[in-house]
Amino acid sequence: MYPINDREYLKICADIASVMSISLSSAKKRVEIKISKCGSTTIEEKRKIAKDLLLCCQSDKENGNSSVKIFDELMGTLEDDDNFLVED
Repeated sequence: MYPINDREYLKICADIASVMSISLSSAKKRVEIKISKCGSTTIEEKRKIAKDLLLCCQSDKENGNSSVKIFDELMGTLEDDDNFLVED
């Protein structure tokens, strides 16, 4: 998929990145994946998908399901497993 250089679209992606505490490129990639699944072709449809994703991310953050909180929980250790490392 070619990069989208629409100013409003990029602003929405920047807001998604801010809400999710991820990089702009990661936020754009997330939106582009959703766009490709929906098969949208016009910039208006792409903006709408990005806005919907932003609203979803904002509601998740308000409900306490932010990506930062989930990542912190995943990085936590159990009582006796502080030095345990799983090999890939």
